[in-house]
Amino acid sequence: MTGRTPARFTADDYRARMERAVHAAGDAGLAGLLVAPGPDLVWLTGYAPPAATERLTLLVLTPERDPVLVVPALEAPDAAEAAGAPALTLRDWTDGKDPYAATTALLDTGGRFGVSDNTWAMHLLNLQKALPDSSYASLTEALPMLRAVKDAAELELMAAAGAAADATFEEIRGVPFAGRRESEVGADLADLLRRFGHSQVDFTIVASGPNGANPHHEVGDRVIEHGDMVVLDFGGLKDGYGSDTSRTVHVGEPTDEERRVHDLVREAQEAGFRAVRPGVACQEVDRAARAVIADAGYGEYFIHRTGHGIGVTTHEPPYMIEGEEQPLVPGMCFSVEPGVYLPGRFGVRIEDIVTVTADGGRRLNDTTREMVVVG
Repeated sequence: MTGRTPARFTADDYRARMERAVHAAGDAGLAGLLVAPGPDLVWLTGYAPPAATERLTLLVLTPERDPVLVVPALEAPDAAEAAGAPALTLRDWTDGKDPYAATTALLDTGGRFGVSDNTWAMHLLNLQKALPDSSYASLTEALPMLRAVKDAAELELMAAAGAAADATFEEIRGVPFAGRRESEVGADLADLLRRFGHSQVDFTIVASGPNGANPHHEVGDRVIEHGDMVVLDFGGLKDGYGSDTSRTVHVGEPTDEERRVHDLVREAQEAGFRAVRPGVACQEVDRAARAVIADAGYGEYFIHRTGHGIGVTTHEPPYMIEGEEQPLVPGMCFSVEPGVYLPGRFGVRIEDIVTVTADGGRRLNDTTREMVVVG
């Protein structure tokens, strides 16, 4: 990412997000939030500083004062250009000065603060040293739903990312598979995602034949053969929002068993989707998909959760898994991706991104879920 997100959100949008975050922190019993460079900072301010920097950059959100972004002086000009900059105060520090003093002056000395998950240990330990009576909790633990509910503009960007992933699948099904390495097809997927507007490709899984039984195989040097089932799972970021879709194709005509397993996974994916509606616990989506596979005798071969949230990152809360009682809320976006993985033989996974609507769910991926035969 560069230092700015696309100019689709205004300073007022970012101001509202920061206000919402402060209220959520108070409801969670926190004195405030400390947000380091990463997806939370981008979502809250529109600012993405250089990725490889050891200098402290920290957004401080507390109910007592307006938002403050502590930033190195040499990066302050870029921070001032971020879309959310008018909604906050910049407090810069120069090399040779103590950046933690600039930060701790803004904090309750004995407060408990939510800290973004990717905060450097060096920075957190120095804050703890300066404020020995303070305590901290990760944002995933304290505020797992902070970014989960998308507004209308965010949903538009999510839908556009999904459409770009769909266009990628429509193109990839026409390329040669047999006789080519998985890595070559993976490179095709990455090129297509970029052609259709992705600025960042996060993953291109191409798992052929027995490799398909490993859900996170990604790509390798195996040459794809006629008769292979091939799991394709790919996604990344387009205009700052994520795509993630899976389809399983077959090189040449499948066997009856391969088609039966594919149909089973398709039925499970449909059951998971049909379970989506406001107020339903996340775990019910997992239960609905898992029951279809278990009832057919393949339960032991469905070895991962049914889904994960997606937004400014391709994996984030909420998670569609047993034990997650968080109710679904309109605007949430997450994957529904059951699979069956037969060791040493093949795997099948079908995945759509789904958003919760007022009365159910809406898929953000629309390519066929039927068996696709490739050459």
